[in-house]
Amino acid sequence: MKRTTDIHQPGPRAWLGLAVILGPVLLVAMDGSVLFLAMPKVTEALAPTAGQALWALDIYGFVVGSLLITFGGIGDRYGRLKLLMSGVALFGLASLGAAFASSPDTLIAFRALMGLAGATLLPSALAVLGELFADPRQRAQAIGIFAAAFAAGFAIGPAVGGQLLSHFWWGSVFLVNLPVLVLFLVLAPFLLREVATSRTGRIDVLSTVQSVAGLLLTIYAVKHLAAEGWSTAVAAVGVAGLAVLVWFVRRQLTLEHPLIDFRLFRDRVFTVAIITGLLPLAAWSATAYLSGVYLQSVLGIPILRAALLALPGALLLTVTCIVTPMLVARIGKRTALVTCHLLVAAGLLLLLPVASSGGVGWYIASTVLAGVGYGISFSLVAETAVAAVPAERAGSAAAIAETSNELGNALGIALLGSLSVLVFRLQGPDLAGTFGETVALPGLAQAVVDQAQDAFVTGLRVVAVTAALLHIVLGLLTLRRVPKSPKSLEDEGGAGRGGEGDRPEAAGAEAPGSGGEREAAMP
Repeated sequence: MKRTTDIHQPGPRAWLGLAVILGPVLLVAMDGSVLFLAMPKVTEALAPTAGQALWALDIYGFVVGSLLITFGGIGDRYGRLKLLMSGVALFGLASLGAAFASSPDTLIAFRALMGLAGATLLPSALAVLGELFADPRQRAQAIGIFAAAFAAGFAIGPAVGGQLLSHFWWGSVFLVNLPVLVLFLVLAPFLLREVATSRTGRIDVLSTVQSVAGLLLTIYAVKHLAAEGWSTAVAAVGVAGLAVLVWFVRRQLTLEHPLIDFRLFRDRVFTVAIITGLLPLAAWSATAYLSGVYLQSVLGIPILRAALLALPGALLLTVTCIVTPMLVARIGKRTALVTCHLLVAAGLLLLLPVASSGGVGWYIASTVLAGVGYGISFSLVAETAVAAVPAERAGSAAAIAETSNELGNALGIALLGSLSVLVFRLQGPDLAGTFGETVALPGLAQAVVDQAQDAFVTGLRVVAVTAALLHIVLGLLTLRRVPKSPKSLEDEGGAGRGGEGDRPEAAGAEAPGSGGEREAAMP
């Protein structure tokens, strides 16, 4: 009996191990959004161009999203704890380099390196966590805490950045990572164990190169065309990027062990879940960044107050992530998914009344209402995707869901941010490529400043309406494509699909080291 009790009641070491793991996980998520309020300060210090500013914001998310699955496989083969320790060390070094970057290109390079390190951390951290908790119920509880911490990191990133910048220079948003990372490197060898490795399959290097190159070439073209207008050379780069992405997809369909199993998208519930993982994060990241610029550079609000204004929405988002499972138990997943899209759309539309003369109340109301929708989506995506496919394909399904989160964060800045830049270029005073560059010019007449501010606010409204319409469409698609009580999501236990009844505790059925713990839990 004593042995059974030990298995089902993890000791202090397991919970201390969880606490140690949560530090780097929180930082990886937070660094996806920590620059949102910091960009005005970065612009003052480094004077980036429109394209450089967007790359500094979203290169991190692109690298993380592109390499998550690859590094999950590497960890399976060579050891999760080893990869986790290496990733934490690299993340710290890259953070130090970013903090003291002397040019926009240097900052972009170190942000990319941080993204590479982040891609090693996330899959390895959750697999190592699974090794600490032998009992499925305890493991599911720990994974829920892990998921809430990940979502909280995204939500509080802007507020943390704003608090730091009210006292220190812009590089402090990266230096704050170092104490947490050092503490992890000191304690991890004593609290964590290596996860058994599995050398099945192989890492397809060409697929990794295709995915990264295709994304970066395509997004480079979109940003350049939005900021500077038509160029034959840049259009050719965009076409080349799209061609590489098509090549990537075709290659995945022929591989025995694809980087991304696109065959899963034949399931309509799975497809809706993955789009839900991508679109809300895209909308949240774009509006959070643009709203930060609006509060500081249009309304002239000090950065500390701007950070405090972002807190209500961030806190409500985090709480919603935690209570969503209880909500879903009462209203069902389809209703929860539809509700999340409509709440996000309604929250985004509350940004329409903001103006260059004021709109703080509308901003807070927007973040609070949309925050509930974002919290529901962050909590539901991976579980819905995994439950929609056969149990033997659950790992691939959740890995795609996890990747959609990171790519959504990056694509929001890249695509919706570029839309805002395009609107500003068309309606602004045509003195520089971005709002920040324009208002930094010396000797501007007040009428020119007013025109620049109005053009930026118009861009914010266009982005909000565009994202809101996309969420309304996705809500209607969910209503049509996801059955009211789909057995594949909730009740089925034996028709060959991965319902929750097929997966004990929804997260703990797979053997440690298989990646199932990582893949089934990311928000």
